[in-house]
Amino acid sequence: MRLDKFLCKSTELTRSAATQVIALGDVSVNGCIVTEARFQVHENNSVLWRGERLIARPSRYIMLHKPLNTLSSNVDGDYPSLFHCIDIERAEDLHIVGRLDADTSGLVLLTDDGRWSFEIIRPDKQCPKTYRVILRDPIAADVAEKFSVGVQLQNESKLTAPAMLKLINEREVLLTITEGRYHQVKRMFAAVGNRVNGLHREQIGDLQLDVALGNWRFLSPQEVAGFL
Repeated sequence: MRLDKFLCKSTELTRSAATQVIALGDVSVNGCIVTEARFQVHENNSVLWRGERLIARPSRYIMLHKPLNTLSSNVDGDYPSLFHCIDIERAEDLHIVGRLDADTSGLVLLTDDGRWSFEIIRPDKQCPKTYRVILRDPIAADVAEKFSVGVQLQNESKLTAPAMLKLINEREVLLTITEGRYHQVKRMFAAVGNRVNGLHREQIGDLQLDVALGNWRFLSPQEVAGFL
């Protein structure tokens, strides 16, 4: 964890205030003064500020049911940030694990534990994500087979990783992918001549969305451990 983030997790300092404190030489790590905010600290390190050892607060892990027309961002833009749905202290310390487009609803994970989120999003982890997809046109009979071996997205040379398609009805499917390419689900269906009219993420790994639209809850220790 970066030293400035560690200070934020163990004090009431803001990120900018923590950076200033570090730059002034007021923080030591294992007995040595550190003036770089990006310096990496670990659980067994002794971090002192004003002569007192700092202990980081426990990390938080959250499931959120993202509404449509909200941004996977900490700040508002053309639409409001999904952080308006989170009513806890120091929500600004959280970051989003795997963003969704403004026109996509469903399961979003948030945390202040960077190592945990990296375990979910790193490519070699191949964490499965399941989406409910509403299509413009009836789905062709050969799409499931094409997705199972990979399709070529526009402006990309490498095929998509094998994906699993489950038919709900002719215009509604469940798609499970293990990658996170830019607008991947929409581009996969475009590659087979169809268009996504509605998109909703239902599951990440073994974790299924189980809270109402716009609501959130903390993950259990077992759920957190399931991604490690």
